[in-house]
Amino acid sequence: MGVLTRCVLVLAAGLACVAPVANASPDVARVISAAPGPGRAVELVVHSAAMGKAVTVAVLPAADRAAKAPVLYLLNGVDGGGARSGDWRDGGNWLTRTDADPFFADKQVTVVMPIGGAGSYYADWRADDPVLGRQRWTTFLTRELPRLIDAEFHGSGANAVAGVSMAGTAAFQLALAAPQLYRAVGSYSGCVSTSGPQGHAIVNTVVSGQNGDPVNMWGQPGDPLWAANDPFLHAERLRGLAIYVSSGNGLPGGLDTVNGPGVHGDSMKLVDQLVIGGALDAVTALCTQQLATRFGELKIPATVDLRPDGTHSWGYWREDLRKSWPVFAQALRVG
Repeated sequence: MGVLTRCVLVLAAGLACVAPVANASPDVARVISAAPGPGRAVELVVHSAAMGKAVTVAVLPAADRAAKAPVLYLLNGVDGGGARSGDWRDGGNWLTRTDADPFFADKQVTVVMPIGGAGSYYADWRADDPVLGRQRWTTFLTRELPRLIDAEFHGSGANAVAGVSMAGTAAFQLALAAPQLYRAVGSYSGCVSTSGPQGHAIVNTVVSGQNGDPVNMWGQPGDPLWAANDPFLHAERLRGLAIYVSSGNGLPGGLDTVNGPGVHGDSMKLVDQLVIGGALDAVTALCTQQLATRFGELKIPATVDLRPDGTHSWGYWREDLRKSWPVFAQALRVG
């Protein structure tokens, strides 16, 4: 029985659990602690040796915790799912802004939701950033975390990854970085291309919006790292994966109302969702159409959902997750 497995038994009693590791080394990724999260969630604190820091990871265990289960990694958007208060439960993430918990309650899949990585594109940066620090998210998500999750949650070895907005791009980048790790990849309201004038503008806006310096990520514009991390340019390498991409087009939809998800009757929130969220999904619609065309040219099968309306907001991403699940379930062989 693993350390975290023993912790999970303690969690069932509603208690926190610290996972001691004999002769723990800062060069070894490990689970530091586990505690009950909201609902069914287990809140893990994981030490990333690559980044030299602790990372919070919310996990929804599979319906049958004793049986093997594939893993779905759900990545958050530009703010990494955190909150200004420092408590991720107050942030905008898959667990707080969607019904992921009840939706997956009866499904034999472990859902893993890392918290953090604001403005990072979940990439391995070439240099430490004065504000954002050491960013080695690709190493953490493809090499450190899967080993721990599989060992303690009976991973079957089958994985999928999906994300919203910035993380929609990152999901495809991770699939390129670890081609043997994933069977399916998904992007909701993402712009996959990162090179060229449009890609540079979007990436610069995202990273600088979190006070980071994009030069520390992939160098100056024109540096080969920009093209190397562009899934659009390397779409051929995605062949064989189950692919799902979606986006609204920025026009007000059925969820863009004062009583819609996340608005809570706040007219100012609605205005922000319509204006800012509308502009963002107008851009991601173009990106998604470009990617769909690219897949078509290469004859790579992909499920593409270009909605006739909708803004850059969690209510639509909740629906996207539900629509994409059959694609992921088939790839992961979840009955």
